[in-house]
Amino acid sequence: MTDPSPKPLADRLLDRDPEAFRELVETYKRRFFGLAYEFTRNHSDAEDVSQTAFIKIFRSIDTFKRGSSLNSWIYRIVVNAAIDHVRKRPFFPAGFPEAAPAASSAGGEDPAAAAERKQLRGRIERALAAVSEREKTAFILHHDHGLSLKEIAEIQGVSLGSVKSYIFRSVHKLQKELAAFEAGWAKQPAKETDHA
Repeated sequence: MTDPSPKPLADRLLDRDPEAFRELVETYKRRFFGLAYEFTRNHSDAEDVSQTAFIKIFRSIDTFKRGSSLNSWIYRIVVNAAIDHVRKRPFFPAGFPEAAPAASSAGGEDPAAAAERKQLRGRIERALAAVSEREKTAFILHHDHGLSLKEIAEIQGVSLGSVKSYIFRSVHKLQKELAAFEAGWAKQPAKETDHA
């Protein structure tokens, strides 16, 4: 180690250190892509959103306030880029749900189980499509990306109480959609078993 106390990434970014930007890309590229995919449901669009977000971060790093949370600041940029992208296109791309990645049944998975999972994923997608952008964003950041309620409040620029409300409403809507799915599944006739 050449420097026993390296400067934080945020400070190095503010100093326009090219190595810091490379580190930012390496650290966040998978997370950005995953978050963008949650909104776009399309690999190509998620890549576009990720690249747009990195460019915006690079161009606007001077607006970042030292001492603030870099994580919250960059997530806000990615979320806004994803929302802007989705607003320009329909939520469900042509061919949905085929556009979403599906588990391969080549590994010996029961085709009925694969079909059930695909149907369940479609229900979840429809439920998320029915919630507001703020509810969806809060849900995704909290449940899929593990961000704290405080971080989400900073990203969305709202109070902690608002974030709690967004998450509660989105979970409630998902529960209703999944309950309808389970009720429909329970009505299906049971499979016959061998009586040996």
